[in-house]
Amino acid sequence: MDKLKPIKIGNIKIGGLTPNVSIGGNAPFVLIAGPCVIEGEKTTLAVAAKLKAIAAKLKIPLIFKASYDKANRTSLNSYRGPGLEKGLEVLRKAKLEYPEVPLLTDVHCRSEVGEVASVVDIIQIPAFLCRQTNLIVEAALTEKVINIKKGQFMAPGDIRHSVEKVLSTGNDRIIITERGVSFGYNNLVVDFRAFPVMRALGFPVVFDATHSVQSPGGMGTSSGGDRTMARYLARAAAGCGVDGFFMEVHPDPEKALCDGPNSIALKDVKEFIEEITEIDQVVRKA
Repeated sequence: MDKLKPIKIGNIKIGGLTPNVSIGGNAPFVLIAGPCVIEGEKTTLAVAAKLKAIAAKLKIPLIFKASYDKANRTSLNSYRGPGLEKGLEVLRKAKLEYPEVPLLTDVHCRSEVGEVASVVDIIQIPAFLCRQTNLIVEAALTEKVINIKKGQFMAPGDIRHSVEKVLSTGNDRIIITERGVSFGYNNLVVDFRAFPVMRALGFPVVFDATHSVQSPGGMGTSSGGDRTMARYLARAAAGCGVDGFFMEVHPDPEKALCDGPNSIALKDVKEFIEEITEIDQVVRKA
């Protein structure tokens, strides 16, 4: 049997002047987690506090994520978030309370990139916008870490074009996130061949365990999903040797205002991470 060829991945340090989180290279996998969208200051900060405690206990680096505006909701009437001003105010408070935890949020408009960059450590390019040249370049020019969500419509190797757009600015602090591929109507599948293909570009690759079990538009006016499948897919991704895991987390997914069907209950996060940690450790020794 042919031996697996090692893939050399660059290491990215994330944070302020003294960053304490690294992704890629020989660094342990990173957990990127938080609510899909900011539903309120109290809930957001409570989730951040709980995730920080879990990550510290398991000795897993944590990046906290939350969106101030979900501009790609299925229905015009769906909850999108508090908006730029109020949303960034909540994220600033999270940074003040937990300065050692890097922040990630997504942007949908070029005009918002500057303000977002003044608060967060990682700017995320949404999957639907991963080919939007002007948005990607504007975000990359901030010199922040750029997390590109691979589009549901894109072959793994084609993400290199989005990567090249970031690199054109001189910014090489890039993370690529896999979130499944469209397969028929209202359904996504994960092709696990995508991980070595994308990692071969030399940048850290993250697996989005919860968006990958989403069924876009599956509930008519909103997306559905099956959170019970997230653990199975995450285990398989850990076996492929990814650099991080992305997941939507909520105290009560059934009451979440966005992506509830595919969000992980906060009470289940610790066990979820323990499972993939065991697999990750075996893979790293191979």
